[in-house]
Amino acid sequence: MSMTYLDITGVGIEFDTNGSKFRALQNVNLKMDKGEFISLIGHSGCGKSTVLNIVAGLYQATEGGVVLEGREVTEPGPDRAVVFQNHSLMPWLSVYENVALAVNQVFRRSKTRAERRDWVEHNLRLVNMEHALDKLPGEISGGMKQRVGIARCLAMQPRVLLMDEPFGALDALTRAQLQDSLMKIQAELGNTVMMITHDVDEAVLLSDRIVMMSNGPAATIGEILPVTLERPRDRLALAEDPRFVHLRQQVLEFLYAKQAPAQPARDSTGVCESLAGGEKLDSAPRLVSATGNEAPVKAGEPGDSGSEAA
Repeated sequence: MSMTYLDITGVGIEFDTNGSKFRALQNVNLKMDKGEFISLIGHSGCGKSTVLNIVAGLYQATEGGVVLEGREVTEPGPDRAVVFQNHSLMPWLSVYENVALAVNQVFRRSKTRAERRDWVEHNLRLVNMEHALDKLPGEISGGMKQRVGIARCLAMQPRVLLMDEPFGALDALTRAQLQDSLMKIQAELGNTVMMITHDVDEAVLLSDRIVMMSNGPAATIGEILPVTLERPRDRLALAEDPRFVHLRQQVLEFLYAKQAPAQPARDSTGVCESLAGGEKLDSAPRLVSATGNEAPVKAGEPGDSGSEAA
């Protein structure tokens, strides 16, 4: 029997707040296989980022723990790389130098200088940024910055790639392009990925399983939804696929029926605004292609999480 690649067992965490204890997570259990892509989704404040930070070693669980390939996670390490919503690039370093900074930290003893240079350039080619090696972050777009951030993490060859809403701040077209790039990279490299998202379509498009979090305090995993859509996945074809529609309906039912703390208010434009975190639900969700074309998802389904991109 093969060993679980990443094992989160009985994880709970409390924070001290003004002299009292706040329990953010309670009894979180999740097992991941090598090469699996999992998305965490839930309302704002449900502890998604807290789970990711515990896996990253940035937070220590109050009880329970995380085991990666048989070793307990107790601190940050290069075997777990994090892509944040903010690219976190060093503004005074070039695109090449930002990636090289991580490569030199991880491979200084195991690769020659020439090998490290080739490795940096290889990973920038993976995200189609080889043309901008000498550019500073301030000279490239937000989507390009995020590509560099992804390249920097991939170049570390982490066992697990952790992504905290990596495309949340981008426009719909750029987001779609990066989603497509991520699917191609994951197919080529077989990365194990844990991603946080508020975007229902994104979760269905990218994931092997969708982990749906209950509302806090003392949040936990409410349901886990397998995504059995074949790979490679095409967003325009999926827009007409009843399986895709059914999957997104299942996620929406959990988020806005089983977990909604209050009845959403509807404004005069027909847009629902959730009372939990202020997310908006568009009643006409669309899958946006990387070429800018829009494919409407079939009518008659519940509202979206507010994002146009899949």
